[in-house]
Amino acid sequence: MVSLTADMSPLHPDRNLALELVRATEAAAIRSVPFIGRGKKELADGAAVDAMRAFLTTVNFDGVIVIGEGEKDNAPMLFNGERVGTGRGPQADIAVDPIDGTTLTAEGRNNALSVIAVADRGAMLDASTVFYMDKIVTGPAGVGVVDIRLPIAENINRLARALGKPVDELVVSVLNRPRHARLIEEIREAGAGTRLMSDGDVAGGINAARHNARTDMCVGVGGSPEGIVTACAIKALGGHIQGRLWPRDDEEKQRGIDAGLRLDDHVYEADDMVRGNNTIFVATGVTNGELVAGVRREGDFVYTESVVLRGASGTLRRISSEHLTSKWL
Repeated sequence: MVSLTADMSPLHPDRNLALELVRATEAAAIRSVPFIGRGKKELADGAAVDAMRAFLTTVNFDGVIVIGEGEKDNAPMLFNGERVGTGRGPQADIAVDPIDGTTLTAEGRNNALSVIAVADRGAMLDASTVFYMDKIVTGPAGVGVVDIRLPIAENINRLARALGKPVDELVVSVLNRPRHARLIEEIREAGAGTRLMSDGDVAGGINAARHNARTDMCVGVGGSPEGIVTACAIKALGGHIQGRLWPRDDEEKQRGIDAGLRLDDHVYEADDMVRGNNTIFVATGVTNGELVAGVRREGDFVYTESVVLRGASGTLRRISSEHLTSKWL
């Protein structure tokens, strides 16, 4: 098997692959611009999917979409099992989310991203039969300290001690959903603050794992595709992530069991979600957020900001680009 990141020869440095993937997320983000704040999330997602697919076909790798986005909303999608790339170069598993936060995009709110995560072939957990996952994410201080099986109050106290700061200075991100009403109460009863997210739990998880972010932990039930994508990023950040699949009904639970997934409160660790550290995560901002700035159109130019995280080297790089409007919109 050709490694995604081991080959550092001048001919095939993996950073070239990372830059090619950035072109795909940039394209998806830019194509969504006409739909930002327009209330048409399906059209935004469709434009982003088409743009991402077009660029992925030009990338020199043999990629298979292991986990795509769209089924749960009947939205357009890069479908599971779809082959992408030129077929030459490293064999890779791909997780895609052309827009993580379609509702955020449609409503013109912060933290929408275009995202791709890549790992060696066979490394990613295929959790596509179960759409949701209960997750906990922290930075490096939480490794070996917090555990999704513990009460949230205990995890908050453990993380506060590991970080060396008072509990009342901790901030925990949670998707603002009715299913999290009691969880939010418990976080506040423990003495920590909350940052309620309307959507976009990939950005929420990554921000919780970054050393200079404003949040310390991200918890709660979000998308399982987003969980796999986030795990790829956490590999580069040295953080902590655990997840338990969360089927919505008996039918979905049976589909997961038939697919070989563990649904008996089994805890998936980071290496269960994505084996090894041979990962690349790229994201481009669609709307402004703490992780990256959103797409900005000014006259003849469109400006984008992206991040690239590589698990093998443990690096986070920022890429700011300007594009001729006439070529894109």
